[in-house]
Amino acid sequence: MGVAAALTGVRVLDLATVGPAARASRILADYGADVVKVGAVPRAGAVQITPPHYAYSGNRGMRRALFDLKSDGGRDAFLALADGADVLIESFRPGVADRLGIGWEATSARNPRLVYCSTSGFGQTGPRSAWAGHDVNYLGVGGFLDCTGRRADGRPALPGATVADIAAGGMQAAMSVMAALLERERTGAGRHLDVSIADGVLAMMSLYADEYLATGTEPGPGHYILTGRYACYDVYECADGRFVSVGAIEPQFWANLCRLLGLEQYAAAQTDDAVQDEIRAALAAAFATRTRDDWVAELGPADTCVAPVNSVAEAVADEQYLARGAVADAHHATAGDFRQLAPIWAGTVPVDGTYEVPDGAATDTEEVLVQAGMDPSRVAGLIAEGAVA
Repeated sequence: MGVAAALTGVRVLDLATVGPAARASRILADYGADVVKVGAVPRAGAVQITPPHYAYSGNRGMRRALFDLKSDGGRDAFLALADGADVLIESFRPGVADRLGIGWEATSARNPRLVYCSTSGFGQTGPRSAWAGHDVNYLGVGGFLDCTGRRADGRPALPGATVADIAAGGMQAAMSVMAALLERERTGAGRHLDVSIADGVLAMMSLYADEYLATGTEPGPGHYILTGRYACYDVYECADGRFVSVGAIEPQFWANLCRLLGLEQYAAAQTDDAVQDEIRAALAAAFATRTRDDWVAELGPADTCVAPVNSVAEAVADEQYLARGAVADAHHATAGDFRQLAPIWAGTVPVDGTYEVPDGAATDTEEVLVQAGMDPSRVAGLIAEGAVA
């Protein structure tokens, strides 16, 4: 008998197409939640955001339902579906859900056990709550970009992934939902979660923010060992133009690295600010004598905290990830067979075989509404009038 996924039996309505809320529902689905992606019925001339079939793991394990939330019939049908849900995730601008009649007050009055998660850039309150924004804005306001390394012209470098969306938003939302579900087991009541991506960025910066608040020491690039102050924590180019990451923070790891690179004279100068440029140049010269993979093969297992800087193509073919089952086969009705990342969060339960990815043009509206207790003839009528699709 197979192991049941952690969130088996938890029903989630996700009103987001992209962004942090969609990432949150992806995580919840990977833990076994029954996620219904809720979208708008097609309208002539309307712009619909339709991610490619592979985005967000192709919404594997999810169903899709479309509603016209501006019509009485569509709104009532959605509320009937929300009556039996455990979690609702939305990413409208603050106030929009209330104006549509599907906000926290309206839904919780009907379903007091509902965990209602609102994700937004700056939160539901505060002077910036109505501002539009994207990942770079939240990383900027939360202090992340200012602590990032500088480009040649002095500007902060852009991160290689949407860190705010992924961690500060999506992971925060998923974590908060799970905590609220646990709380509900004690209290029997749901909760409104106000997930601010910008708040999440500030929380990610807590090591630096807490030091500044306690001591007045202002962080920045090159201020800490983790932001480039010392040569023992940096990236170096190898003979083949590829790079290695070096994170030899602890003295014993640094001593091992110096010995294997033939630079024992610097073992005792790890945090000597006066010679960091000299050490960096020596490390750069040493790494430039051999290829990346040669260095990784020697240094990786030798307690030096050295690892390759993989491209995305190299990462998904890396022996460590493959050994842990991080890549899976998938199938889409029209796009055919392809590969995607498997559920790799700790505690998730992967499927045996191939993941079936739903066709983005198909819907499950009739099925989910009938399962929610709505009369089939009423559902058919709503479909006919365009209130749902």
